Amino acid sequence: ALATDYNPGSTPSGNMNFVVSTACIKMKITPEEAINAATLNGAYAMGISKTHGSICKGKKANLIFTKPIPSYGYLPYAFGSNNIDNVMLDGEFFHSPIV
Repeated sequence: ALATDYNPGSTPSGNMNFVVSTACIKMKITPEEAINAATLNGAYAMGISKTHGSICKGKKANLIFTKPIPSYGYLPYAFGSNNIDNVMLDGEFFHSPIV
């Protein structure tokens, strides 16, 4: 699993885009592996994989919708850009501005 504990001493960042990017660059894993580690495997590590972590019938609909990108493999290498167009939390679109 990939995650951040936002530790001010050693990891002063809660930016999961940065964590996924770093995993691809430093751990030499593919974007597919990094996204899987941050979603499905992250949910499993937290004990919530029955309701979160993947897009399946019966699970929570917590999704991000990106602006047009070449492929999802592009995401880890564009961590400095905000490619999120919309967010869905528990099946409802989240309409607050995303920072």
